[in-house]
Amino acid sequence: MPDQDRIEGSAKNVGGKIKEGVGKMTGDSKLQAEGKADQVEGKVQNTVGGVKDSLRDNRN
Repeated sequence: MPDQDRIEGSAKNVGGKIKEGVGKMTGDSKLQAEGKADQVEGKVQNTVGGVKDSLRDNRN
């Protein structure tokens, strides 16, 4: 089972892509920037979860 951080990180990344797309469509640069920031945050969280998964797998 993947670490919770990986799941939440992936969700933030997808949500960020949606936000960025809506920002582009509506011309809302603030929303677009928030979407990009959410994507970065999601990728970092996903990476942390991957490290946790690797550590857990190595212990078993």
